[in-house]
Amino acid sequence: MFPVEEITIAQLHAAYLEGKTTAREVTEAYLERIAAYDKRGPYLNALITVNPNAVADAANLDAALKSTGKLTGRLHGIPIIIKDNIDTSDMPTSSGVALFKDFIPGRDAFIVQRLHLAGAIILAKSSLSELAMGLADTINSVLPGFTRNPYNTAYASGGSSGGTGVAIAANFGTVGIGTDTGGSVRAPSSINNLVGIRPTVGLVSRTGMAPLDSQRDTPGPMTRTVEDAARLLDVIVGEDPADPRTADAEARIPPTYTAFLDRAGLKDARIGVLRQVFKLQDGADPRVIELFETAIADLRGAGAEIVDEFKVPGFEKFPRPPQTAAQYKADWERFFAYEGPHFPVKTVAELRDAPAGKGVHALHAARVAEVAAVTKTPDEDPATVQGRKDEQRYREAFSAAMDVARVDALVFPVWTFPPKINGDRGQTPQGQLTFIGSATQWPVVVVPMGFVGENLPMGFQFLGRPWSEGPLIRFAYAYEQLTRHRRPPPIAPPILDKK
Repeated sequence: MFPVEEITIAQLHAAYLEGKTTAREVTEAYLERIAAYDKRGPYLNALITVNPNAVADAANLDAALKSTGKLTGRLHGIPIIIKDNIDTSDMPTSSGVALFKDFIPGRDAFIVQRLHLAGAIILAKSSLSELAMGLADTINSVLPGFTRNPYNTAYASGGSSGGTGVAIAANFGTVGIGTDTGGSVRAPSSINNLVGIRPTVGLVSRTGMAPLDSQRDTPGPMTRTVEDAARLLDVIVGEDPADPRTADAEARIPPTYTAFLDRAGLKDARIGVLRQVFKLQDGADPRVIELFETAIADLRGAGAEIVDEFKVPGFEKFPRPPQTAAQYKADWERFFAYEGPHFPVKTVAELRDAPAGKGVHALHAARVAEVAAVTKTPDEDPATVQGRKDEQRYREAFSAAMDVARVDALVFPVWTFPPKINGDRGQTPQGQLTFIGSATQWPVVVVPMGFVGENLPMGFQFLGRPWSEGPLIRFAYAYEQLTRHRRPPPIAPPILDKK
């Protein structure tokens, strides 16, 4: 069996072209790992649906390569895990909701179409908090129990894209895609020892992706390396006439984000350290601060000019713009209509009133009931209107402060505390700092910065100005190549060849 653990896109493509392996063999190797570790052994519980056609899809790609001698596209034969709130026309899309678990959309999401055209193999759909409503953990009504962190299964996987995070960390696929509204790519990337990119809202289409808050929603790569994140981003970016937020994207997209992969990419970069985050209400765990201080020293050692006391005036008192029930309701019911007449519900009230065993998890039932009761549109709802004003305040304040300090990016942790134990419902602090990227709707790249406590990974964020994904990838790559904090979870080791 071809060894797939920690393998990259470039390594697989080289192996295909050199005849060392096939897409079918690689797909079967990942399926063997899924069979051994997802619902058996450590019971990571990361996947909702495994594609029954994945091996056949891989065989077709092998035949095409044999016939032409060329790779089909940028992701030829690359098995990918996608979050189960992204539509696939050949597999159910549940959004983590029991009532939706058998619904098969009539068409692929825009980014799934892009993935297919690039030659990717959609290997599986991953677990998520219902309707992407979680951040600290991943639990839903489709899969009983938690998705479990592969570095320590007593701990949370992060939400809401925890299924993708665990699957890619445990080498169930080569690369993955999550979605991010309030931190759902960044949080699980941080605590699963992964690279995660939350793009500028509008760089990647949301058509066919179940929404949470359409002002902030975006899909994003979740990968084991910065290079693979750049390669995946190349494929999924672009203008989509069905998503007006992407209208400005095309002029902002470079020929390839891999052009920014520069080991010396931090030399002379001005990086601001947003220490104000440690003064927020939750505070910080000293172990996380120690890791972050080491990361800053590494950035300096790689040639960056560190602006150590970067400040956004008044930031500590900025309100955190809410994700409002009015926006949820408008976006959910628009999406229910988009999915067509065969979708299980047309209104949030119907979801609230789902029969026993089909409703949302008790953790989210009150929120769904609150959303169902809303009578105002987002434009009429005072909380939503004020929230949009507050978001603009973030953009203006951060932009002005970055200009004054002449910094290229800001750095700060994803969380100021280690992951929570599964089942922790607010008993311990979290210190999540993903709200900044969500409020600004600016790009963020998360990279691993090491481990704390009981083998628990932690990451930090590079935040940049709108459309600055390229420079952020450059900084993240240079840091990654210097520090090499990525390591696979021991609980899911290579499977010995039985031959």
